[in-house]
Amino acid sequence: MLRDMKTQTHLKPGQKGTKRLVEKYGDSLLCVRYRYDENRGVRLKTVEIVVEEKAWKSSFHYRDEDIVKIIVAFTEKVLRDTLKAAGGRWDPQEKLWHVSYGSIRGNTALEERILKD
Repeated sequence: MLRDMKTQTHLKPGQKGTKRLVEKYGDSLLCVRYRYDENRGVRLKTVEIVVEEKAWKSSFHYRDEDIVKIIVAFTEKVLRDTLKAAGGRWDPQEKLWHVSYGSIRGNTALEERILKD
């Protein structure tokens, strides 16, 4: 049902058209959307609210575009070839590989070898 609808308006709390919803949901209100279903000829007003907040620590410390340093020994040819294929560059002075995190994300063998700053 929602995939057939078009979202035309996305409002933040406090913008015109959200006053009553801010009164109702307070700080829990994240946004208000107006969705239009051309097949049925209806408009839906939807809200996104916070229903729970818990402490959480991200398992990903890097963005995809971040350059990370990888420790790989010269004898580990398979890992070196994997890094080359991912666009990695060898730095002979630091004796480390430099590669964008996004190109190795999901490769546990390489992620475990990221040099922690």
